[in-house]
Amino acid sequence: MARVCYVTGRRTTSGNSRSHAMNSSKRTWKANVQKVKIMVNGKVKKVYVSARALKSGKVERVY
Repeated sequence: MARVCYVTGRRTTSGNSRSHAMNSSKRTWKANVQKVKIMVNGKVKKVYVSARALKSGKVERVY
């Protein structure tokens, strides 16, 4: 299963790593996603949710 946020769709992005001499090499940035239990259509489901979505209140966690 891919590390993609269930709510916002945030995923791994790619770009360049730059040295002081401006040499470039490809690198990736991983999204800060956590596996949490949330309510989906009245049922509890374990999904990946980004930390930003959790902090902003876009999703309610089920314990």
